[in-house]
Amino acid sequence: MTVSEWTQVIVWIALVLVLGVVEVFTLDFIFIMLAVGAAGGLIAALVGAPWWLAAIIAAAVALLLLGLVRPRVLQALNRGADPHRTGVAGLIGMPGTVAVAFSAHTPGQVRLANGETWSARLSPVEPDAAPPLGTRVVVESIDGSTAVVSTEQKAAQ
Repeated sequence: MTVSEWTQVIVWIALVLVLGVVEVFTLDFIFIMLAVGAAGGLIAALVGAPWWLAAIIAAAVALLLLGLVRPRVLQALNRGADPHRTGVAGLIGMPGTVAVAFSAHTPGQVRLANGETWSARLSPVEPDAAPPLGTRVVVESIDGSTAVVSTEQKAAQ
């Protein structure tokens, strides 16, 4: 091999390593596909292909992997994901009971089914009647640190 060919091989090896390291930090399966494409370019360079042919092979392999392999890998990884909503999104639709009486104009508190106690106010679509203690409510939304609730009878309609 000539000096020019060795330089090309070293460049491809460096590219494979750099893209591999970037993938370790990003974990999005893009740079690993590019690194495998660069490995294809490295193999082409090792068998004596000119640099432009090695670059075309690297690009073709990378595009093929990005288009065919990456979507399937991402789908396989998401297959076991937890389907349950968490955080504030997990509170929407959760039942609870009135712990401190409130009305449309005065805030109160509700104890949710998960055991948490939240400050609460009635939904704007509710009548102005204040639900008494122990009334069953359903969380419609979260506004800051306040649960916007409606009575279960209204939520069922």
